[in-house]
Amino acid sequence: MRDRTVDELSILDERAFRRVDLYRDLKEILRKNGYSFRVLPGKAVRWDRALLLNLTFWGGAGGDVLDREPVAADVLMHAAWHCLAARAFAAPAGSRPSIESLFFGESIASAFDIYLVGRLLTWGGKSSFLETQVSAMAETASAAGLSKDGFGRLLRDVAAAPERSFGDLQALLFDVTVALASCRGAEEGLAVLVRFEDHRFASLLHHYELSNWVLFARAQGGKANRPDRRVRAVEKALRASEMPLAWLASHWIAPALQRARTSRSRASAGIL
Repeated sequence: MRDRTVDELSILDERAFRRVDLYRDLKEILRKNGYSFRVLPGKAVRWDRALLLNLTFWGGAGGDVLDREPVAADVLMHAAWHCLAARAFAAPAGSRPSIESLFFGESIASAFDIYLVGRLLTWGGKSSFLETQVSAMAETASAAGLSKDGFGRLLRDVAAAPERSFGDLQALLFDVTVALASCRGAEEGLAVLVRFEDHRFASLLHHYELSNWVLFARAQGGKANRPDRRVRAVEKALRASEMPLAWLASHWIAPALQRARTSRSRASAGIL
């Protein structure tokens, strides 16, 4: 596969996110960290192959796999959240990341989509991201038994409070996957799903391929599904905050950008 940095790729749907301040910062984090996407070669180019590889090896070495060289802006932001979570919960040398750190990073990256949906719905205008995400979410919600009117009300609630919606969905994704990872069979798994079925975003759970999260974390995470104190501290802070994305911007994004600026300044001065 061919490695391509952010600067070497054209970005699809970027205009739609110009009013999202976090977009510029997340893009800059990937640039400063030299993050590389991987593009499928020649005759191997197929979107379904890229999807399978990303779902199966989302926590592995290397960057997201693309079926073509333009990268969607939402994919770029998803990758940046994973980079930030990996830095925040880095495992000691020679050890695997905790299961909770894997779930927490993915829950942030995935729940960020609902924030973007809310913002774009508020601003109006065309966006391929909005069209594909709302359509996919509507299909999942319908399969879960939510009516068209119910889904419409859900979207209006998301548009009215995008950041609060992010916090609610992120907490749900984390809680459900942590609980599922501890289950010893289908009966216990069903009990977990039933426990959360009254949550306002329960109808969207299967949109997020949670089985892949659990299976991957069980295979690649730490040996035991034990609470991770670092993860729990951040998780507690996000739940307590009225503006969870603002908290992440202050505690994760701003320090990451500052470290990058400091490192560049030191390199320019010949200190490194």
